[in-house]
Amino acid sequence: MKRRVSRTTVRNTISGLLFISPWIVGLLVFTCYPVFASLYYSFTDYNILQPPHWIGLANYSRLLTQDPLFYRAVFNTLYYAALWVPLNIVLSFLIALLLNLNVRGVSIYRTIFFLPSIMPQIASALLWAWIFNPQFGLANAILGSFDIPTPGWFSDPNWSKPSLVIMSLWGLGTTMVIFLAGLQDVPRELYEAAEIDGAGPVRKTWNITVPMLTPAIFFNLVIGIIQSFQVFTTVYVVTQGGPVDSTLFYLLQLYRNAFSYFNMGYASAMAWLFFAFVLLLTLGILKTSGRWVYYEGEIRK
Repeated sequence: MKRRVSRTTVRNTISGLLFISPWIVGLLVFTCYPVFASLYYSFTDYNILQPPHWIGLANYSRLLTQDPLFYRAVFNTLYYAALWVPLNIVLSFLIALLLNLNVRGVSIYRTIFFLPSIMPQIASALLWAWIFNPQFGLANAILGSFDIPTPGWFSDPNWSKPSLVIMSLWGLGTTMVIFLAGLQDVPRELYEAAEIDGAGPVRKTWNITVPMLTPAIFFNLVIGIIQSFQVFTTVYVVTQGGPVDSTLFYLLQLYRNAFSYFNMGYASAMAWLFFAFVLLLTLGILKTSGRWVYYEGEIRK
């Protein structure tokens, strides 16, 4: 027996759809269509001025076998991620431990450490470009006053990527806040029991704090990896890929192909390879999380 739908239910459904229709239209027009259009363009030769021409897997073949800048960009991005992600997690964790201490004015210290993370990236990049200027920058002035050799920072291919890592670590406030929130949930009873057993600060941190914060570590690890692969603004403002392509990161090369050379099909292929790699890497991390991430209250067999 069919159940009749009342007019009120139909009217409420229509009203609800009308209210959310701007969001639905925006999702379809500005998200779904560009995503599937880029997938189609990745199999075409498309330069915006002329209609796309289907070429199959030629863009992907060219990327993987004929473009040396592609592998240069991949190497630079992986180098940056391998250096920045662990440093970001470790330093954020240590700072969170310090800011979790019951000392006078701790809220002021927390605010000071968090403020750089909300500073606009362009303003931050310009500030660090002055700090790391080889001729009149603050960093070399301080190092020179102690007779320490002064590097070329952004103008030196050997120092350009480490300089970007140092600049990015300045804004680790968001990661720090997540760790700080996790520290508030660690049961005090665990520390008291460890103290009775004679455990010192290092053992309490390693055997209690770190295991209890593994969900926060896992979250920051995944988000950090994704963020490290998406570095673009600071590089575009400070180095624009130089010197000698030492800071040519993946998204910067993608941007150049799309908006400088107008190779939209080629850039779309780069975007989909990037998406596939990040997706597989994230799924791999998710698969391993069951072995080292501990959630309070769960029963392990």
